[in-house]
Amino acid sequence: MDLLFSVYILASAPYGTLYCGHTDYLARRIWQHREEHFRGFTRRHGVHRLVWYENGDSREGGLIRERQIKKWNRAWKIRLIEAMNPHWLDLYETLNC
Repeated sequence: MDLLFSVYILASAPYGTLYCGHTDYLARRIWQHREEHFRGFTRRHGVHRLVWYENGDSREGGLIRERQIKKWNRAWKIRLIEAMNPHWLDLYETLNC
């Protein structure tokens, strides 16, 4: 099985608090956020809704893309989300787990 690296954005609600991260196993990582396995930002702010993700083929590429997106202003992140997910649906259920 080839590894697939993903960059993702979580939201607390439509237009709510945003969090960007990267992982090599998207479904598991989102489940961990939803179950509040991590102490920190996502738990404190209730950020559990997967609203955007992008797959790539390298861990380094995912880290670079995550850092790029984290530097963006909020309006750019919202445009990125709405290009893929205009209704801010929770995409977790669409992942092939």
